[in-house]
Amino acid sequence: MLSLHNKRIILGITGGIAAYKSAELCRLLMKAGADVRVVMTQGAQAFITPLTLQALSGNRVHTALLDPEAEAAMGHIELARWADLILVAPASASFISRLANGEASDLLTTVCLARRGPLAIAPAMNQAMWLNPVTQQNLGKLDNKNVHVWGPDNGDQACGDVGPGRMMEPQQLAEHAGSLFASGSLAGVHVTITAGPTREAIDPVRYLSNHSSGKMGYALAQAAMEAGASVTLISGPVSLQAPERVKLVRVESAQQMLDACLQAPGEIFIAVAAVADYRPVQPAAQKIKKQSATMTLELVRNPDILATIAQRKPKPYCVGFAAETENLASYAKAKLAEKNLDMIFANEATSTFGQDTAAVTAYWVKSGGEKEAVFEPANKTLLARELITLISANRHPSR
Repeated sequence: MLSLHNKRIILGITGGIAAYKSAELCRLLMKAGADVRVVMTQGAQAFITPLTLQALSGNRVHTALLDPEAEAAMGHIELARWADLILVAPASASFISRLANGEASDLLTTVCLARRGPLAIAPAMNQAMWLNPVTQQNLGKLDNKNVHVWGPDNGDQACGDVGPGRMMEPQQLAEHAGSLFASGSLAGVHVTITAGPTREAIDPVRYLSNHSSGKMGYALAQAAMEAGASVTLISGPVSLQAPERVKLVRVESAQQMLDACLQAPGEIFIAVAAVADYRPVQPAAQKIKKQSATMTLELVRNPDILATIAQRKPKPYCVGFAAETENLASYAKAKLAEKNLDMIFANEATSTFGQDTAAVTAYWVKSGGEKEAVFEPANKTLLARELITLISANRHPSR
């Protein structure tokens, strides 16, 4: 069964009679669970209206490169960061030429140039245009740009010709889109992930906590599941829905999270949760009344969940996150060594909590040397897949 649950897809539509099929493709992508945003060229609008695609997708259709309504008027960058996949269907000969030669003459080509995730095109044109050596040369250039070319099919064409050039049917294109997210890099591996904040009770109605939304941890759980892993997600209180086929364990406090982690199997342990460092020594049994101008709250240090798991025998492959407000590299590297971790991701805390996008730097040690990888800002769903790919490529027997 086709599943594109939680996937973000930009459906690009260029000028051609096959644009009428794009409405059905949009419907199928959404039926499979994708969030679809449509980008149309000026030529596409001569064949199918933006209003039709807006009604189908439930989102505003994007048509202009310089859009004053976009955040900071940089709509192409926003869209490129948002997308897990850009699918251009139909892709005209003119669009393929512009894409192959790196042009950014309209919104769609600009988004394609600024993308981080995969790009796929579904060519649709007259058979003579498809077979023209110039078109074939342009397609050859796309091979070096990691662009997936789906189709075209053979058959009757609107102009009366018969031959190659028909756009693939929407069902086939939707299935191809689904196949891009299938990965077996963690097949059979059990992964435990912590996510969200913890809450440390002060009294029955108050607690100590932080601004963590849980989005990064939940995105990593989804990415690990897509990579074939059996995933246990141990989550503090958040307002997110757990990914399908992921075992969710809900907790409140740091101690509850540690207890759950100690019971969870796992060859890989990824600690994303923003765990409170301290908790009140003795939470009040009743609501504390306002009695004086100041109040002293005695705190005791919480257990270090990640360090505790990293001391287990056998030790799982342990991955940590360092959300800092200063000295990111030095603090992250210190945690990597002090906590006996295999890998750590450092990010700027104030620009990440609650946001849909993030940028991180990875540090790890392999073959006796220190390694580093920088991940530029991207939506957390896409970033999570890149981080899971890095983890699966570097995991090794515990040292």
